[in-house]
Amino acid sequence: MTLEGKIALVAGATRGGGRGIAAELGAAGATVYVTGRTTRQQQSEYKRPETIEETADIVTSLGGKGIAVQVDHLHPAEVAALIARIRREQGRLDILVNDVWGGENLFEWEKSVWEHNLENGLRLLRLGIDTHLITAHYALPLMIEKPGGLLVEVTDGTAEYNATHYRISPFYDLAKVGANRMAWAHAKDLAPHGATSVSITPGWMRSEMMLEHFQATEETWLEGAKVQPHFVISESPRFVGRAVAALAADPDRARWNGQSLSSGGLAQVYGFTDLDGSRPDCWRYMREVMEANKPADVTGYR
Repeated sequence: MTLEGKIALVAGATRGGGRGIAAELGAAGATVYVTGRTTRQQQSEYKRPETIEETADIVTSLGGKGIAVQVDHLHPAEVAALIARIRREQGRLDILVNDVWGGENLFEWEKSVWEHNLENGLRLLRLGIDTHLITAHYALPLMIEKPGGLLVEVTDGTAEYNATHYRISPFYDLAKVGANRMAWAHAKDLAPHGATSVSITPGWMRSEMMLEHFQATEETWLEGAKVQPHFVISESPRFVGRAVAALAADPDRARWNGQSLSSGGLAQVYGFTDLDGSRPDCWRYMREVMEANKPADVTGYR
């Protein structure tokens, strides 16, 4: 699998799934523009240590070329300048990954719309929906200049799962369902241009924040299962990255146009594994084990 010569933009690549996706696109040989708000000189409201420069360095260390650009994707002028730079430097855009999120500190568990902090809820929607639309508005005209482009909308939960499950709060629910629907809608517009649009969800992802919550590292993540047994089905951020890289390298990726996909589901199709050699299938596990209140048994799910 090679993506040599391909130009990718991962919007929201500072940490978590965005970093994992950028890393795997780089490992396949792509040139990857990685964007976010946190740099070595300036932190975002998250006040976390991860930076876009670190992500770019990871991309380059794995065999690609990482290019870090500080962008707030809520600001159209900054996104327009980013795409103008990509056009000027590369003359093309083959892969766009919309992974901007930023809502971990904004949502409130199981709060109705009248109980949830309104300001936080509305900002969550702006971060989870507006940023994706703004980025698509400026980036897709460049991507469709050459056939074969790929747009990936990153979300939480497949369309099938989210259709019958209430996701935390009305604000969070709308943001995550919205990303799936955006991918479906973009697919209608992109198909005549020979481009493909999909949404993808990781499973229970061992992001930097999740590992901190369980007081573990990527090397010791199984310690988290002592606190929450179902954590045994979790996956590294690189797993969803491998899913996106496999899609991007598939010459027949148009067969997925408009579909809602998962890292675990695509692993069954393309045969890739997580860093530890496992092949977790979180959303099937969620339906068949967690909903049935069964003990945490990963047989057949990893």
